[in-house]
Amino acid sequence: MTDFATAVLAWAAEHGRHDLPWQNPRTPYRVWVSEIMLQQTQVERVKYFFERFMQRFPDIASLAAATEAEVMPYWAGLGYYARARNLHKAAGIVNASATGALPESLEALMELPGIGRSTAGAIRSLGQGSFGVILDGNVKRVLCRCAGIREWPGQSGVQKSLWSLATSLTPTASTAAYNQAMMDIGATLCTRRRPACERCPVAADCIARAKGLTNVIPAPKPRQVRPIRHRFVLVAHDRRRVLLEKRPSTGIWGGLWSLPETQPDAPLEVAGDAFARILGLPLHPGLDSYTGSTIQHDFTHYRLLMTPVYLAVDEAGAGTVHPQGLANGIYQWHELRGLDSLALPAPITTLLKTFARTGVGQLSLDFSAGEQQVLFTENA
Repeated sequence: MTDFATAVLAWAAEHGRHDLPWQNPRTPYRVWVSEIMLQQTQVERVKYFFERFMQRFPDIASLAAATEAEVMPYWAGLGYYARARNLHKAAGIVNASATGALPESLEALMELPGIGRSTAGAIRSLGQGSFGVILDGNVKRVLCRCAGIREWPGQSGVQKSLWSLATSLTPTASTAAYNQAMMDIGATLCTRRRPACERCPVAADCIARAKGLTNVIPAPKPRQVRPIRHRFVLVAHDRRRVLLEKRPSTGIWGGLWSLPETQPDAPLEVAGDAFARILGLPLHPGLDSYTGSTIQHDFTHYRLLMTPVYLAVDEAGAGTVHPQGLANGIYQWHELRGLDSLALPAPITTLLKTFARTGVGQLSLDFSAGEQQVLFTENA
């Protein structure tokens, strides 16, 4: 065992994190789920979702037996929903295998949807008690600073060097404790900003600290100008329910419930026409005038701006919604008070909960008269 690993393990025994939900009990399945949830998501946020997910899907068999529609509400709010779809798909593959358990070889683990080299290493070491190397974002930062690697860790050549370094440093004994400790050091001491070098067990061997470069190592990901896309979303409601649309299984927010929306960058008049067709109403030239405040949501590759169009209808109006869409389940009316039970994208959840609480910006269509009358009410 290297001196580096010895120092890391000594620190972990006294200062490491030992009370994370997925550590007690620590099983291959629980490690797997936690590692998938922790991708691109902070530990504190994952804790709640992990415990709720485990209550509903305590093992591979229960996850495999569920439909994707049953799984998604337990992921809603975590984002990066392809993770949940891959997790569910992989559970089905594992459950149908001869053992019904996660495979033990690195190669077999990496053949499952959503499991890469680092996640496979985590499952092997933390969950199965075997040798496995972890190279998540926290570990990359620690190794880059210790070795004085200035480039962005995501570059292919840098990745190769980091894997080689991580493999050489990871001990064959106490592998799980070492891997957890490295992640803990990166998360609690060797942080992106203001690292606590004075408390780091490997500070004496850290090139970045010796050269005063901890604020620039590792280099950040090169900035990319994200394109901006704008959509109008329809908040059609009858004061008690809201009209939702089931999104296709692939693509952004795949398989989730959301609000009907326009094509990217469609003008106001096109949005009004599109929503009128969904509602089964005559096209109304004034529909496009009644909008709420634009909401911003950032994806990895673009920035989405959503402008809600609020439209209140009575029960008679609710029945005019696209009959084929209602029949095949694309459109459904859902209780505003029951949104927590649905798999909704986080920004849509925020928008609807705010609306349910405040009722701000409502466009009303009165169906009691012979023809529709447009009434706009803004509640303070």
